[in-house]
Amino acid sequence: MIGVPYSWGGGGIRGPGFGIGKGAKVRGFDCSGLTEYAWARAGVSIGTTTYEQWRSGIKVAKEEIEPGDLVFYDNDASRSGPEHVAVAVDATRMVHAPYTGQFVRVDPLDRTTFMGAVRPTGRAANVDPPDEAGDVDE
Repeated sequence: MIGVPYSWGGGGIRGPGFGIGKGAKVRGFDCSGLTEYAWARAGVSIGTTTYEQWRSGIKVAKEEIEPGDLVFYDNDASRSGPEHVAVAVDATRMVHAPYTGQFVRVDPLDRTTFMGAVRPTGRAANVDPPDEAGDVDE
């Protein structure tokens, strides 16, 4: 999905989609839509929002991050909880949909706004993996 446009409220288990508000005319992903899609491809439901995803598994120490773990960032100190989520590529890089006007890309994982990491559990599995065309059977 590298290169897919950011779309506020866009994307989900079926892949890129039109967002809402300032994302209404852009077909792409927001941060949690991208992570939801990635884990749906593995047959695991992690929820739609960053907050749901924050509670979708077990907390992982930063030094124990593995590929596929969800990494969270608190970009707004005036609100509690994470405002951004990405998927770890490895212990030092993440793939994410950063913000309006940008595209899905790989960036360094280490940022001052890092809040924590979560490894989704198999107990959350309740989504059939997409078929070869990328469709999810529900």
